[in-house]
Amino acid sequence: MRLTRAGEYGVRCALYLALQPAGGETSRRRVSEAMRIPLPFLGKIAQQLAHAGIIQITKGAKGGYRLARPAEKISLLEVVEAIEGPLNLNLCLLQSDSCDRSHFCPVHEVWLEAQQCLQKTLGKADLASLASLEKCRQNEIN
Repeated sequence: MRLTRAGEYGVRCALYLALQPAGGETSRRRVSEAMRIPLPFLGKIAQQLAHAGIIQITKGAKGGYRLARPAEKISLLEVVEAIEGPLNLNLCLLQSDSCDRSHFCPVHEVWLEAQQCLQKTLGKADLASLASLEKCRQNEIN
């Protein structure tokens, strides 16, 4: 599995919003510039994040983006799946009838275990923790 550019940008957008004061709204342009996301692409990604209940979008001249819930309640898994869809390392994990070997294939169980580990790791990483790490690393650089 490889994260697409859209998935990467979705993570950047959500992380930037987690870095803002709680409930704070940020303009689309500011997110775009700060996280180096092309403005038109950001609009599409933001719609997907909003549809998933991760961010809220306020329209208008003074509109912008903000997290829809506290950052500690939003996992990296949620953000990635909002853009990429459910994580599946192999088609046989998504559709058991896609492979006539899935009932006895020893590799099937390895795929399943690897997928569950990835989901668990991304599920434990919340935006608040990631934002805190980002702030610490920015301070070390400055």
